[in-house]
Amino acid sequence: MVEVAAIVLAAGRSTRFSGGAAGATKLVAEIDGAPLVRHAVNAALGSGARPVIVVTGHARDEVMAALAGLDVREARNADYAQGIASSVKAGLAALPQSVDGALIFLADMPRVTASLARRLIGAFVADPGVDAVAPLVEGRRGNPVLLARRCFPAAMRLAGDEGARKLLASGARVTEIVSASEGAALDIDTPETLAALRGR
Repeated sequence: MVEVAAIVLAAGRSTRFSGGAAGATKLVAEIDGAPLVRHAVNAALGSGARPVIVVTGHARDEVMAALAGLDVREARNADYAQGIASSVKAGLAALPQSVDGALIFLADMPRVTASLARRLIGAFVADPGVDAVAPLVEGRRGNPVLLARRCFPAAMRLAGDEGARKLLASGARVTEIVSASEGAALDIDTPETLAALRGR
């Protein structure tokens, strides 16, 4: 049986959103009655992936409080200021050895759905020989990205703000799943983006 886990990257400093304000994090900003990070984690949980690892760093207490009652494991990233690669590595390091692949979610993408994540897992289960599975929105790859275990060593060599998508650009065998929803390409980087999404 193919085992897929999920990693939710929730350690970043939200500098574009907060204007650099100390302690602030966009991940607890609410949309549709729940914090951004909770939407992302609910999508991960709803996908059936287990375990769901939440990588924390900046504003750790607020992020974990926003996830109260959810079945997640925490991986703390003390190096979160070094960029997203450090969070990818912290999440991968926390995975059980039995896992065949990992879905990597960004915590600031509240419109990613559990059904999309299940489609990515389904494509991986159908062809576990692929290196990765990614959603395709209007011809561009989005998130989350599912990485096969064979890609984990390369992911552990990422640096700075290099994320999983860098691995897909280096000759990896990638299955692309077309998504009609913009959610796989919509991240919340500014208060204006959040306000616009709330207004829809």
